[in-house]
Amino acid sequence: MDRENIGGALPARLRVEVRAVGESELLTPVGELDHHTAELLRAPLDGALDAGRSRLVVDCSGLEFCDSTGLNVLLGARLRADAVGGEVHLVGMRPAVARVFHITGADTVFTVHDTLETALPE
Repeated sequence: MDRENIGGALPARLRVEVRAVGESELLTPVGELDHHTAELLRAPLDGALDAGRSRLVVDCSGLEFCDSTGLNVLLGARLRADAVGGEVHLVGMRPAVARVFHITGADTVFTVHDTLETALPE
């Protein structure tokens, strides 16, 4: 799959940077997380879990939008991480994104941090 283009024609509205930080896998999605771009985050989340990285930190400070599909990607990663004794931490949610989590109650199943410094114990 061409990770820079959705459907091969339009530029991706979501970019995801991934790097290891100590025992954590830090994922930084930037842009819009929705039905059309969800796979761009799902793939590296699954890849990290498949590689045995069970502590995932998602820096949401660059997310401008998140719909129910994006929320489900994060919830799915949380379930997979939880099944192996891991966890998913969310960091720096903008108000529009935080609202989706609050309205759905998803903010109660994630550990949410204001800053990366509090999310990364290393």
